Amino acid sequence: MSGLSILYIEDDSRAASQVEELASLSGDSLTWCATGNDGLKRAGAERFDVIILDRMLPDLDGITILSRLRESGVGTPVLLLSALGRTTDRAEGLDAGADDYLAKPFEGEELLARLRALHRRSSGREHSAVILYGAFECHVKARTAFRDNRHLALSPKEFELFRYFMENAGEVLTREMLLRDVWKMNFDPQTNVVDVNIGRLRRKLEEGFDKPALETIWGSGYRLLDGR
Repeated sequence: MSGLSILYIEDDSRAASQVEELASLSGDSLTWCATGNDGLKRAGAERFDVIILDRMLPDLDGITILSRLRESGVGTPVLLLSALGRTTDRAEGLDAGADDYLAKPFEGEELLARLRALHRRSSGREHSAVILYGAFECHVKARTAFRDNRHLALSPKEFELFRYFMENAGEVLTREMLLRDVWKMNFDPQTNVVDVNIGRLRRKLEEGFDKPALETIWGSGYRLLDGR
């Protein structure tokens, strides 16, 4: 496997130097940006396999950067780093569009292992299926989604959510199921992380179409409709 192309947005030069050294030893290439604004520009202008984003930056905070990246259509997997390790902080990061969250301090080997796992999932090398349901298509290997042959621009987390709905098409999926199988949480973080991401996915699945795509079953969960 060839090395990863990594963008690291971090104002701590010492931490960046340590991660850069580890990445180099693993055959990866790392681009370091010391400010949020610089990192935001590089992430939008260049192609990277993964992004490491520090949550606490002097100019723009990581949550703001993450939200702007996702709003602008940048779907590169993001690992959010933070000294804030509470459940609510992790949930806020995932809610904003992060694909993984690692609390500081961390072991360099774990950081690189998580980056490789993110890249495997985003590149789809672990899967090869195409899932069809009504007007929807989920190309698992290519990690692309379609409705009536129209491409749907989904972020990595939105795609994971869409794939889970496609794998359980027509079934009512509870918040507990979504937290466990999409967010890998065996507990309820007591935030609206599921509802916010469902809302984002619903907008992308339904924009420009007359028929609804996701149905809210009050008191139970959500169900994917066939879109026809």
